[in-house]
Amino acid sequence: MNTVLSRANSLFAFSLSVMAALTFGCFITTAFKERSVPVRIAVSRVMLKYSTKNNALNQVVLWDKIILRGDSPKLLLKDMKSKYFFFDDGNGLKGNRNVTLTLSWNVVPNAGILPLVAGSGHVSVPFPDTYETAKSY
Repeated sequence: MNTVLSRANSLFAFSLSVMAALTFGCFITTAFKERSVPVRIAVSRVMLKYSTKNNALNQVVLWDKIILRGDSPKLLLKDMKSKYFFFDDGNGLKGNRNVTLTLSWNVVPNAGILPLVAGSGHVSVPFPDTYETAKSY
């Protein structure tokens, strides 16, 4: 006759096997799903990318927004101020001719992986050779 510990061990092992099978089934159903469906929640961001002598790739988030279900997905960024404090650490932007602004977003699913989708276009802008100083009135 089996002891109580032996039966508990069998029940525990069976429960873990069932949970592993369910987890794998959830992964399989969401891993290969098409991500171009209407978005319920999205996090959009405008990033600044540039390279310097010390770093091949520098990325700075200038602005982001969480878009909820029911909100307008159109972004109106005309005359928009930067949301985050932005400074040039080590003068890598001064006179840099290849600074790229990109738009990317995350689609937040109910379950599964969190994909980062990049926009199809980008804008490269040159930075000036001198910085403008703040004016005191």
